Amino acid sequence: MSSMYADLGRPPLSAETLRRALVTPGSLWTDVEVVAEAESTNALLAQRAVSGAGSGLVLIAEHQTAGRGRLDRTWTAPPRSGLTMSALVRPHDVEVTQWPWLPLLAGLAVAAAVRREARLPAKVKWPNDVLVGDRKLAGVLVGRVEAGDLPPAAVIGMGLNVSQRESELPAPSATSLLVEDAATGDRSLLARAILRALQGLVTTWQLHGGGTGSELHAAYVDACATVGQRVSVQVCAGEPIRGTAVGVDGGGRLLVQTHDGQVALAAGDVMHVRPQT
Repeated sequence: MSSMYADLGRPPLSAETLRRALVTPGSLWTDVEVVAEAESTNALLAQRAVSGAGSGLVLIAEHQTAGRGRLDRTWTAPPRSGLTMSALVRPHDVEVTQWPWLPLLAGLAVAAAVRREARLPAKVKWPNDVLVGDRKLAGVLVGRVEAGDLPPAAVIGMGLNVSQRESELPAPSATSLLVEDAATGDRSLLARAILRALQGLVTTWQLHGGGTGSELHAAYVDACATVGQRVSVQVCAGEPIRGTAVGVDGGGRLLVQTHDGQVALAAGDVMHVRPQT
């Protein structure tokens, strides 16, 4: 048997099926491509953006060999065991100062799709992870691409662990839909659910001119596992910022109450600190 189909629990995706479901009149998505292998879907889609690819292109890799997360962390998985995809949008009517909301909305879309289809209590960890309990199920990475006279593009990358067994996970802090005994591991169903959720969130965000309005803001805060937690946030070299995460402001910044007052963080590596017993 060909190694491509040796693992019957990990069937390939059909680009045609995904296009038929997602590329419809009025949709944000204009095309869906599935490639057998890519070093990084974000890097490949960024190249397409520089070459003039239009808004709405979605690229999915069956096997990502050099995926990258925040702080240059690697993201790897066996072929077809996860859902690794990037979406290109050109929100030209939105000020750059509001673009930090994009990774937050992407995480919210993934979490919503997992709750709906996989029936797991997924939450978002500010700024870009999706958790089940305290274990990482998915990650998000958004890059900004500029090329000549073209409108700037956002490449929204999402990686979801689907059928990885415990021994295939990169760290004890990671998990997968299989490990969590999810209601489904159908990657095609999950891709459609995530992209439909992301379409709704990004469309609403653009209608607000890059703001979230009370509805989107409340939805994110409600789904955010970080709000209300004791946190330690590494922003750059030096001592981390420690305190209690009390909210997310209108610019997508995490609000942390410290001994010296409240600070608003636009980026940082967040650790949830468990209470001492």
